[in-house]
Amino acid sequence: NETGVKTGLEHIVFGIAASSDLWDRRKEYIKLWWRAEQRMRGTVWLDRPVRMAGNESRKLPELKISGDTSKFSYKHKRGHRSAIRISRIVSETLRVGNTEKVRWLVMGDDDTVFVTENLVRVLNKYDHNQFYYIGSSSESHLQNIFFSYNMAYGGGGFAISFPLAKAVEKMQDGCIQRYPGLYGSDDRMQACMAELGVPLTKELGFHQYDVYGNLFGLMASHPVTPFVSLHHIDVVEPIFPNKTRVEALRHLRKPMELDSSALMQQSICYHKSNKWSVSISWGFAVQIFRGVLSPRELEMTSRTFLNWYRRADYTAYAFNTRPVARNPCQKPFVFYLSNATLDSNGMTTVTDYAKHAVDPPLCTWKMADPNRMERIRIYKKVDPHLWDRSPRRNRCRVKSSSGNAMVIEVGLFDKADDFNQ
Repeated sequence: NETGVKTGLEHIVFGIAASSDLWDRRKEYIKLWWRAEQRMRGTVWLDRPVRMAGNESRKLPELKISGDTSKFSYKHKRGHRSAIRISRIVSETLRVGNTEKVRWLVMGDDDTVFVTENLVRVLNKYDHNQFYYIGSSSESHLQNIFFSYNMAYGGGGFAISFPLAKAVEKMQDGCIQRYPGLYGSDDRMQACMAELGVPLTKELGFHQYDVYGNLFGLMASHPVTPFVSLHHIDVVEPIFPNKTRVEALRHLRKPMELDSSALMQQSICYHKSNKWSVSISWGFAVQIFRGVLSPRELEMTSRTFLNWYRRADYTAYAFNTRPVARNPCQKPFVFYLSNATLDSNGMTTVTDYAKHAVDPPLCTWKMADPNRMERIRIYKKVDPHLWDRSPRRNRCRVKSSSGNAMVIEVGLFDKADDFNQ
């Protein structure tokens, strides 16, 4: 009897869509978040058998070959019929069995990286005995128009409660037959959800990342919600400079393991005497701006990336953005995570950030120059119950600033270095 027991990883089964052609590279992304020792359950669904090294299977979910889909009609002229195979992963994962105590099925791609602790936090908000279809839309307004704003994008991951998954399994093959003209797997899944009358419950921490280029602007202004997933790793640049994609994501695991609830959460404060604005994306990066910028501006995403539709302009995003500053004096000084540890009492995180080594732009403003700063240290108490309270940004305050170093404290303070003080 598990009445009253909170949802944990042992209550989730993952279904992962994969391609044999990309498997050698993509399997490394799955290894970053898959933890068999934590009783995780799931299946990677492939189109063809793949070769595995000796003990590699211990680091990955079970591999299976998707069933034959030749009986299903596919009529979209620009798509690929593999969409049918991928859309059936919900049903095929259920049919594998091993569903004792399962509450949720979570779908993702082979280039999806989950922060599993935050996934669990999000799912604990919902009654798994009810019908829930949980995920998020695309960052591209055009993608959402072409497909649907009511559709969960599978690359960012989505969750289906177990009772709903069983209902889908009973009707999915017939449902798929009714929509041969749809493009992909996600719109087929949403079509079946529409037939069942189940809307999309949006959680903004699932990230499809339908963009090209540098994710910095998106990750430095994460919404006030748990960071659950990221996708399109092969399309975007490594999230940390001078690292491969896998190395960069492995580097991110350091703060994730210390305080996953706070990962990517933005804090904003001000260095009053120097008239600097400081924006922190905890566990990722710190930015220092000359001048006093309002929180309203700093929480808006800087367009460091390109739209999924390369000819589209800034109006083609599904969220508010701001342009990258052209004035050299307004460009931020960026400090990337270099190390993450706990202090001696084991209750406070200590994260260090080193300045990104690029030549500073020439600025003629007569004010303190952030270029002299080389490193920033941030202290923040571990707060596993952050998301048990109403959503609110953590605050921060500059504790000291001398020479080439700055020390900042992050938390929910009564007094902080706020914009209005």
